[in-house]
Order: sequence, then structure tokens, then C-alpha cells
Amino acid sequence: MALSPLNQRRWRNFRRNGRAYWSLLIFSVLFGVSLFAEFIANDKPILVKYRGEFYTPVFNFYAETEFGGDFQTEAIYRDPEVMCLIDSGGLDQCFDDPEGIIDEIKAGTFEADGFERGWAIWPLIPYSFNTSVDRPGAAPLPPNGQNLLGTDDTKRDVLARVIYGFRLSILFTLIVTGAASLIGIFAGAIQGFFGGWLDLIFQRVIEIWSATPSLYVIIIMFAILGRSFWLLVALMILFGWTGLVGVVRAEFLRARNLEYVRAARALGVGNMTIMFRHMLPNAMVATLTFMPFIVTGTIGGLASLDFLGFGLPSSAPSLGELTLQAKQNLQAPWLAFTAFFTFAIMLSLLVFIFEGVRDAFDPRKTFS
Repeated sequence: MALSPLNQRRWRNFRRNGRAYWSLLIFSVLFGVSLFAEFIANDKPILVKYRGEFYTPVFNFYAETEFGGDFQTEAIYRDPEVMCLIDSGGLDQCFDDPEGIIDEIKAGTFEADGFERGWAIWPLIPYSFNTSVDRPGAAPLPPNGQNLLGTDDTKRDVLARVIYGFRLSILFTLIVTGAASLIGIFAGAIQGFFGGWLDLIFQRVIEIWSATPSLYVIIIMFAILGRSFWLLVALMILFGWTGLVGVVRAEFLRARNLEYVRAARALGVGNMTIMFRHMLPNAMVATLTFMPFIVTGTIGGLASLDFLGFGLPSSAPSLGELTLQAKQNLQAPWLAFTAFFTFAIMLSLLVFIFEGVRDAFDPRKTFS
């Protein structure tokens, strides 16, 4: 679909803002990679061939008995017995000396009746965000060739947790910011356009609602209902929608008596059409000015709750929990450096992108 001339001008303005454009490219690559985290960092193979059939453990549950094992529980693919059963096609010798059989298969010296070799395609990082790393020593363990960013205090791979945590933080921010912004823009437009008693009553409600201690409410709700991702999303939206009401209300109060609005009313144009087709685009510059603060505030709010222990469940790949571990393990500086650079890069890219979007919507801004 071709862009309108107005949107083409906005895109050209955004492209000419080199910092915003390159930030968008870098962020898109990082976020795109994190969306496929299960194929990059996982303790399950992406694809397995066993006795001529193909299996996808990343997507499906397979019991150990599917590969000739003894248990109905999910196969632990890093277990030497399971690896041997897959490589050998389910031979009974794997129960006696699995590691020896694997070495013989790799060396090409293994011979047995009915042997049909299988294989497995593994992710680049053989650990998920909750996988315990099998390395000697006391946790947290320093970086090495096996764990490029080391492990945390429960021997989980830090790089895998950063990949999953980055995706979780961005998706959480997009959902919360998008929903809260829609509610706030609609509420501010209604207030500013109609004014009068509606505006007065709405303002008092917002003042009371904004004064509610949101952190205490979140703690109480988590104590009653338990911690979950979607409950935290709902609570953050519930307390975050007021952020844009003031600026949108001010823009609509300023514009509602301008000539083009009066002309539209005289022609019989409906209120909703006037508000969202004619007035809202003119209010977007001021609205987008606040978006970087809302985005960074949402990410900071999630990290703060996780740091305090009132955020996502403890099993979730949380960047805030990684920051807490850095505080509790000062002898492991790789945790602090990882948390700092992850937040610094993520927040900087988002701020630069939204600054470029804001300037692209501003008709007074041009770039040479």
C-alpha cells in the first residue's frame, strides 16, 4: 500500500534523522532475534530424526518412551542416555554405557545389528533461561567458552536469560504502553473536546486515581491472586493510562475553538470524526513528546518491581531479577555489567527512535 504524501514526508524526515533511523534498524534486529529465542537458546533440540521420523521438541512434548527410554515424563535431551538412544536409533546398549556408545558413533567405529543412526539439530546456545548449567564450581560462575556471560547464582546461563528477558521486557512495554496510551488519548480527547462539567468531574476522578499508591495495590493483588504476567500487565495499564490525559486534553482544549473545527461543525460533521480525524493528528506532536518517558518508565517500572521481588514470577527471565543478583553478588561483576549494558542499550535505542518519530510528526521540523 502506497503511503500518502503526508506520511511520505514524515518517513523522509525520520530517515534524515540518522540517529533515530540507525537506532530503529539496530533495535529491529535485536528484537527480531529475541522473538526466536527458543531457536537460539534452548535445552531442547530444534529438530530430531529418530528411526526415520522427524520430531520438533521445541514445539511439542515428547516422552522419553518415544525414543526407546523407560519414563513417560518429557525426555531430557541433554541426558547421555537420551542422546545415545537418539543417535543409535534406540539400541539397548545405551542403558549400559551411553557415553561410550556416543563416542563410538562419532568416531564411526560403532557396529550393531539394526543400527540406524539418528541426529539432532541444537540451538546455538544449549541452555534455556531456566536451565541449570553443568559446570563445576560455586555459582555464580564467570564467563567462559561454555557460558559467554557467565551464570547467575543458581547456575543459569546469563546470556540465555538476557535474550529471553529482553523479549519479555519489550513485549510487556509494547502491550502496556499501547493499551494505556489508547485509553489515555481517548479520555483526554473527550475531556478537552466537550469541556464543562464533564471535564471538571473527569479531572477530579483522575486526581484521586493518580494519588492511589499503585505499588501497594500491585503487592496486595499479587498476594491474593498470585504473580503472573497478564495480571501485572492489567495492573500497569490500570494505573498508567493517566500519563497522556493531561497533554491530550490541553491540545483539544486549545484546538476546539479554532476555525477548522467550527467549519466542520457548521457542515454537520460528527463529533467523533472531528475529534479523531481532524483534531487528533494536530495533537500527536505533543503526545509523542511524552512517549519516550512512558516507554522508559514502563520498562523501569517492571525492572523495579522485579528488583523488589513484587514483579513477575521468580521463574520468569527477568532483567530486574538479574539486577538484584548483581547487587547480591558483588564478587561477580559480570552480572552488574550485563544488567547495566542491557538496560542502557535498550533504553537508549527506544528513546532515540521515539525522538525521531516525534520530530517526523512535527511539521516545523526539517533535516538537511
